[in-house]
Amino acid sequence: MNINAEFETITAIATPLGTGGVGVIRISGDKSFDIAEKIFSGKISVGKINYGKIVDENNIVMDEVILLPFKNPHSYTGEDVIEIQCHGGVKVLKNILDLILSNGARIAQRGEFTKRAFLNHKLDLSQAEAVCDLIHAKTSKFAVKSAQNLSGVLSQKIEKIKKSIFDTLSKIIAGIDFPEDVKEPEYEDLENEINSALFEIREILKSADSSNILRQGIKIAIVGKPNVGKSSLFNSFLNLDRAIVTDIAGTTRDVLTESLDFDGISVTLLDTAGIRDENTSDKVEEIGIQYSKQTAQQADLVLFLYDASKGLTKEDIEIMDFIKDKNHIKIANKSDLIENKENNVFYLSTKTKDGFEELKEKIKEIINHKTIEDTEFVTNSRQQDCLRKAEKSLVQALETTKRKDLQDLISIDVKAALLSLEEITGEVITDDILNNIFENFCIGK
Repeated sequence: MNINAEFETITAIATPLGTGGVGVIRISGDKSFDIAEKIFSGKISVGKINYGKIVDENNIVMDEVILLPFKNPHSYTGEDVIEIQCHGGVKVLKNILDLILSNGARIAQRGEFTKRAFLNHKLDLSQAEAVCDLIHAKTSKFAVKSAQNLSGVLSQKIEKIKKSIFDTLSKIIAGIDFPEDVKEPEYEDLENEINSALFEIREILKSADSSNILRQGIKIAIVGKPNVGKSSLFNSFLNLDRAIVTDIAGTTRDVLTESLDFDGISVTLLDTAGIRDENTSDKVEEIGIQYSKQTAQQADLVLFLYDASKGLTKEDIEIMDFIKDKNHIKIANKSDLIENKENNVFYLSTKTKDGFEELKEKIKEIINHKTIEDTEFVTNSRQQDCLRKAEKSLVQALETTKRKDLQDLISIDVKAALLSLEEITGEVITDDILNNIFENFCIGK
């Protein structure tokens, strides 16, 4: 980017390309209104919805549109902004975009509108990241959490912790710089204040695992011997015949994958090839069995299925031993064929569907146990890293305080913690990190 790039007027199509009823083109920068006046046939009134036509230099009508003007600083980017709502055809959008470009704007880079909003103090960095999270959210729960961060929930919590640490740092520095006028804070008081900040940071860090689950979803693998009903269970979750079901052992050769929504959590359901010890002459089935074992090890939750009418066999026990360290549910299929039932076993029938709804509720319970309903929610590894750096610095400050070392040594670690938290909101940030964040955005946002 050249040195004047941040002051140039930018434009981009803000809606996905494709056939649609409405498309949106956004313009931001000092020339936005000048460009709009050249291509819009109607009157442009700020604070109003303006209806008119987009015309080229020969006064040829390109489309009938709605134009929304925003004067700085009362816009998303903090600059003069024009948003044009036109018909959603690809050619219509591109024709209008080309016309805007020919009148002095340039194509926006990825995330450049939001980057300008950050640089113009319309958003802090955690809110800017929330915009990207909201756009790419795959689950309803993650979308809600992202929207909360966009509204400033995480920022407000970080600001509260920063203020607490800043107050502690100010007391230490005042005692060092003005010993005749200001008494050094008591070590016990410093210890309490540092512990309080540490507690708040660790509470937010608890949301990290939940964040990963809500962002990426979880993998659930169905494993067991051949012909115990794995593919039937897989089809039951999908409510369609996705996997082939036969009495022939080894029908499923590969790992079948489908995505589901469990209570707002994205679930990747994996139907695996039947695992058996006996040597198979079928190389494809043999490879499928190896894939099954790998899939089970990589899954977040394993549904181990066995035939209740036959009881646990030697092969079943070997499979259970293989997954014993994994989070798993032991499921006895064909429960309609037995009378006596054991504890710690989930019974169902893939034939009659008895027990299936209860199994789904059990899975939801496990998933929800893995997630927490924290209001303050870190959504990416950058934020987590900053919090962990702050935590490490405060732990070091706490150790120094307990030893009653010189308070200027304590201040070094307390200040480092403060700087780490400022990275989250973007008060302290390098250009490389900033560019990397906004490169993950789509063009037009």
